[in-house]
Amino acid sequence: MLNSPTYINLIRHFWVRAHAYDRKAAQLEMDEKVLIDLTLAGKSRVEMHLEPFKCNEIRSSIMGILVFISQEMIAYVIRRASEGSFKHGLDNNKKSPWNEVVNQSMFNSKKKGGKENASEDSE
Repeated sequence: MLNSPTYINLIRHFWVRAHAYDRKAAQLEMDEKVLIDLTLAGKSRVEMHLEPFKCNEIRSSIMGILVFISQEMIAYVIRRASEGSFKHGLDNNKKSPWNEVVNQSMFNSKKKGGKENASEDSE
């Protein structure tokens, strides 16, 4: 049913319309509603007839059908836990102790991009 041209077109239409929906986008959505109708100022998302913000999502539509993809959904599909950590503010990523680990796992090499003769300072 989903032969290659149909599948490719579905994916293309999804990604062309895709956008990130996070707290900032949810707040912007509320602010736009208030600009349209000033009586909504100070009301909750439910009172504005908006869905409550649950998590960050990728939102799009295919053939008029809304599609939301969340981190939890991706974790469920790949059968992994939906958890992790993020280190903000790493100053010098060229000298990070994680570089060798990442390059080894991605490129089967300790050098960036799998280039054994490349200099680390070339970029």
